[in-house]
Amino acid sequence: MKNTELIKKVAQRQSIKEDAAADQMAGAVNRLIRTLRRGKEARLPGLGIIKPGEKWDFRQERDEH
Repeated sequence: MKNTELIKKVAQRQSIKEDAAADQMAGAVNRLIRTLRRGKEARLPGLGIIKPGEKWDFRQERDEH
């Protein structure tokens, strides 16, 4: 999914304008990057965990159902 598609989906689901959704997405990405730069892992609820390091690692969450 492209960034513009994701922004449209966020805007539709939250009933907000696309520019507001774009701001939310930018903020979330910035927080994610800051967390990783501090050497901490970043959890993406429903998706998985990104671990910092020389090469970032992504672990997908297991479905607990």
